[in-house]
Amino acid sequence: MAQQNPQDEAGSNLASIQQQSPRQEFSLPPVDSGKSAWLFLAACWLVEALVWGFSFSFGVFQDYYSVNEPFAGSDSIAAIGTTTTGVMYMGTPIVITMCRLYPRIARWFTIMGLAITSLAIALSSFCTTVPQLIITQGLIAGIGGCIAYSPCVLYIDEWFIKRKGLAYGIVWSAAGFGGGLLPLLVNALLQNFGFKTALRIWAGILFASASPLAYFIRPRLPYSATTHVKPFDVRYFTSRSFTLHQVANIIQALGYFIPSFYLPSYARSVYDASGYLPTLTVLLVNVAATVGSIIMGSLTDKLQSTTCILISTIGATSGVFLIWGLSTSLSVLYVFCVSYGLFAGCWTSMWPAIMREVSNSNGEGAEREYFDPVMVFGWLCVGRGIGNVASGPLSSSLMTTMAWKGQVIGGYGSGYGGLIVFTGLSALLGGSSFVWKQMNLL
Repeated sequence: MAQQNPQDEAGSNLASIQQQSPRQEFSLPPVDSGKSAWLFLAACWLVEALVWGFSFSFGVFQDYYSVNEPFAGSDSIAAIGTTTTGVMYMGTPIVITMCRLYPRIARWFTIMGLAITSLAIALSSFCTTVPQLIITQGLIAGIGGCIAYSPCVLYIDEWFIKRKGLAYGIVWSAAGFGGGLLPLLVNALLQNFGFKTALRIWAGILFASASPLAYFIRPRLPYSATTHVKPFDVRYFTSRSFTLHQVANIIQALGYFIPSFYLPSYARSVYDASGYLPTLTVLLVNVAATVGSIIMGSLTDKLQSTTCILISTIGATSGVFLIWGLSTSLSVLYVFCVSYGLFAGCWTSMWPAIMREVSNSNGEGAEREYFDPVMVFGWLCVGRGIGNVASGPLSSSLMTTMAWKGQVIGGYGSGYGGLIVFTGLSALLGGSSFVWKQMNLL
């Protein structure tokens, strides 16, 4: 594939609009800078922190549900968290398509989604069985979260061009920040009030704190300027570039979520950690992911996607196999949490580079075809959602075997050895796009 300037490619989606309406451009807020752009990004950041941060905090709920009635002993608790994040990922192209088809209504999707999510969390406080939690805290909350955050993804493409990767990285870092802060809050609520009151309190906090921000999540371009976009044009599905990236994306997701779900229980069962110490594992992963997402987002504005993928793969794989696998103390486990969050947690921040390459990858010269990069993002979310949902039953089956327990050293002999190896292999194979690039298949 021919080399192109990343900044030139990143701005191609708006270039035709601005050239066709040169006078209109002067009345529009500036891209990449200005009060309106940064207020928009700040609002997106806070909505992402609350919506995605809560879903990434499920490890704390899993730890609580597994040892407290009426859910103790259930082998399907992990499905609650994977359903939430899976639906949020897999519903993205559907919601973005609706936003493209009905742009005037899309302006209000964020407040609608926040209302649905808050209601679902409040309803989950009345649940008495795990299947009920899967429907409320999992399915319905996931649908609401997807509706709430999708306009953020859609409008970033209008507000940022040269700094698009950095903008995406900043927004995705919010999930890590929220996932680092919210476990402490959720754990405190659960320990002091029990799950019923804790969920009701959080539902109120979510809506009251996030709904005012919806005002700032709005498009930069007039509705008529985006009607040329064709969300149903998915011919890139058959391109080698998209297919290879998507396969790697699914494989990486199969193992990525496992540590966040099981690290609190691991710390409690293997190292007898108590109080906030098990929760600290999730906090460290998510805070490190915040830093990693911003750094990787800025790198995608300068480097090819496969170079960014290589960096992430080396860091994540070595962290799983060498640090978690060989860990013999809680302090070393915390080192792994930081390493894993930093390198594996930045995966979605590499998507802007993939979006850029896929949306401009077909044809040459005048025959080059352009596809909607936001829809490319949406289908990458589907791939990640597939891996996320599948990781729930996979991880449960791996825990059932208790492979190598007491037979080898470190984490490998803790009973979680199968999970560790599977997580490491998925991180390694997730970096296959770099190999395909070296073989000129990308």
